[in-house]
Amino acid sequence: MTKVAGVDEVTDADFGAEVLAAELPVLVEFTADWCPPCRQMAPVLRALAEEEGERVKVVQLNVDQNPETTNHYKVLSMPTFIVFRGGEPLKAMVGARPKRRLLEELSDVL
Repeated sequence: MTKVAGVDEVTDADFGAEVLAAELPVLVEFTADWCPPCRQMAPVLRALAEEEGERVKVVQLNVDQNPETTNHYKVLSMPTFIVFRGGEPLKAMVGARPKRRLLEELSDVL
C-alpha cells in the first residue's frame, strides 16, 4: 500500500479503537496497492492530515489485508472514503478527487 506520511494505517484488529472510538471525526480511505487513483490521493490525504489534523483524523485501510472491515461497510470500489463520527459512518464518497472538492464534501461533517 502506498504509505502516506502523517496518515496512520488501520486494520481489522484496531479499527474499533482507532476509528469507531476516536474523539475526532475520522476520514478512512479504503485503499489497495494495485489502485492508481489511490496513489493519486496520497498527496491530498497528506495535506489534509497536516492542515486539518485538529479537526479530523485521516487513516488508511488496505482492503486486501482487511477484508472483514471492507465487507462490513460494503466497500466495492477503490478509493472509497468514509467519514465516521461517534462510531457511526456519516458519509461515503467513491473515487479520487482534488483536495478542494474533498474539503467541500467534508465541510458538513467536520
